[in-house]
Amino acid sequence: MKTRIFTLLFTFVFTFTLIAQITISGKVLGRNNKPLKGVSVTLKDSYDGATTDETGNYKFETSEKGSQTLIFSNPKFIEIEKSIQIEDKNLILNAELKESVSEIDAVVISAGSIEASDKKRATTLLTPIDVYTTAGANGQISSALETLPGVQKVGESEGLFVRGGTGTETKFFMDGNLVNNYFGNSVPGIKAMDRLNTSLFKGNVFSSGGYSAVYGQALSGVLALESIDLPERNAADFGISPIFASGGIQRINQEKTHSYGISLGYSNLELMQKILKFNTDFEKAPNSFGGNGNFRIKTSRGGFIKYYGSYDTSSMKLSSPNLDDETSSDKINQNGKNTFHSLSYREKFGRYTLNLGSSYTYNQNILHFSNVDQNGRSQFSNDIDSKGNYFNAKALIERKLFKISAIRAGIELNTTKEETWVSIAQKNYEFRDDITSLFAETDLEISNDLSLKIGARAENSSSINRWNFSPRFAMAYRISKEWTSSLAYGTFFQNPESRFFTENYQPHYQRADHYIFQVQRAADGRSLRLETYYKKYQDLIKTTTDFYRPITLNNNGSGYAKGVELFWRDKKSLKNIDYWVSYSYLDSKRDYLNYTESLFPNFAAKHTLSVVAKKFVTNWKTGFNISYNYNSGRPYYNFVTENGNTFLKNQGFVKDYQAVNFSLNYLPNLGKKDARAFTVLVLSINNVLGTKNEFGYNFSSNGLKSRAIVPPTNTFVFIGAFISFGTDRTQEAINNNL
Repeated sequence: MKTRIFTLLFTFVFTFTLIAQITISGKVLGRNNKPLKGVSVTLKDSYDGATTDETGNYKFETSEKGSQTLIFSNPKFIEIEKSIQIEDKNLILNAELKESVSEIDAVVISAGSIEASDKKRATTLLTPIDVYTTAGANGQISSALETLPGVQKVGESEGLFVRGGTGTETKFFMDGNLVNNYFGNSVPGIKAMDRLNTSLFKGNVFSSGGYSAVYGQALSGVLALESIDLPERNAADFGISPIFASGGIQRINQEKTHSYGISLGYSNLELMQKILKFNTDFEKAPNSFGGNGNFRIKTSRGGFIKYYGSYDTSSMKLSSPNLDDETSSDKINQNGKNTFHSLSYREKFGRYTLNLGSSYTYNQNILHFSNVDQNGRSQFSNDIDSKGNYFNAKALIERKLFKISAIRAGIELNTTKEETWVSIAQKNYEFRDDITSLFAETDLEISNDLSLKIGARAENSSSINRWNFSPRFAMAYRISKEWTSSLAYGTFFQNPESRFFTENYQPHYQRADHYIFQVQRAADGRSLRLETYYKKYQDLIKTTTDFYRPITLNNNGSGYAKGVELFWRDKKSLKNIDYWVSYSYLDSKRDYLNYTESLFPNFAAKHTLSVVAKKFVTNWKTGFNISYNYNSGRPYYNFVTENGNTFLKNQGFVKDYQAVNFSLNYLPNLGKKDARAFTVLVLSINNVLGTKNEFGYNFSSNGLKSRAIVPPTNTFVFIGAFISFGTDRTQEAINNNL
């Protein structure tokens, strides 16, 4: 009897359950009606639910009744809730989910841009450690950038020569502030070094085209440097070598809310001139002395106030045989001084971020040109004393939109005041210009697979007395999990150099239009970038030369640059070896300055190749670094002016440029826990094989004689020791292949 009662009761409950349960099913779609797999579909406050399959379908049973809420969720999509009424019939309910855009997953716009920053998701390239450990870079950011696609290796003149552009077409910024005179004072044919120390910066964005509307007055590209916020701890640094000595301190308070630092340095090539064979006859070896200071304050809101100031002096004297008269010599005596100051303030106010900054530069460069006969008697002399005062101020406000989209706008002011005294003309040339710029830009993260950047910039120059308008557009699209593509377009304006503004002619803006397309793959410690571009020049300056000052003819110059670039970096395939390969092909023509026709620029090369490799051997406490640089032969042109007419007398190509560079860094304190100082011993050899490279030719006034423009020395050797007290960077050095 008990068994029958139990059986009847079980049958009744089971039958009631079957009758009470209903089925809920449906399909979940994403963008473009694409079925979504792995979406969780559940009844709120219950255990009933299911997960979508590969076709986006789900199905589950429930005994719940009445008004309920159905939840569709997945970490990559915006969660949605749907109200339903459960009665006695099965329900079919479809849903469409929108992608949840996150800073981690969103595709990054990278066309024309190579970035090393702790704030972005882009492949990290050329961090400060990368710069210091790139053989041949000599610890300079600009030299390290010459191993990347699109940057030409120009050994006789300072500047970043980008994609067929001159060195003046790239501008430099520190914490958003314009850096005038980024390179040291120099003489014709001798390349100056970077003024700013690489260790000042935690990241950089180098754009070889299509850059943000936040920046202007650059036809080719920009290098935006971001200084460190606060040092990790108190430290004292000292460096010594046959060519320089330096020392400095950094102090930070216990609460890590503010810090300050100072440093001094002196360099002189006289000793190395006696040891190595120099091609340049330095009667007085290049030497410089300088110092800098900084302070950084972290505000109560987490923002930062940063100041950096520097002062330096430089001098050199060199001699070379005169091309028109071999019995006489041309001499150049250079003396210069520079001071630079940068102040920036960054603060967040809810969704808004305020950036304020300003910079000031004073630069003086005095060049004394003379020609002396074989008896040392002066036959000709001319002094050129150039002084410049430059002030930059910028205000930018940014507002976050939704999760990671943003809109920003701002104003920038640039003031230039220059004076140049030319003794032979007994004339003082003055130039004054005030540029007012307005800009706005928005970052639109449409989805994790699609990002847009739309902006515009307008500028007014008092020396030109007109406005320009520059639209900018860029987008990125994720092709697959590992592959992304980027597209960029922009119009860019730049004032001609001040020397082209004369009493009889007032030039207007020079213009370049950029079109860039890129595909990139980043996965498993490897990255590949393929980029193609087209750059169209308009309104370039046409001149003829009359003594010191060029005679400006018009703004009718034009040109183009187009090419293909490849960059491959691999940290995984070869054990403990980090290497990268970059290749650039450039096709360019220019009709500008004194060019009599459209010609391939004499500062550019069609083919450029760089290979950089680094390895740290822990047991030997040593890092080994090697690089190879190749440029196909650059063209040279011999323009001669007779009876007021300029014509091309002859032309040709210099031989291909090649250099193998090597450096090693030895860490003697590695593994010593009680070491009170972190020491690095450095040996660096530029152009190990001693290849005799040429950059071009100088010609006599009649064009009949010539002399090759060569580096000051074919092979340069550097030995130095760097000691840091109060901080141990051993692990950092190992992790970054120092």
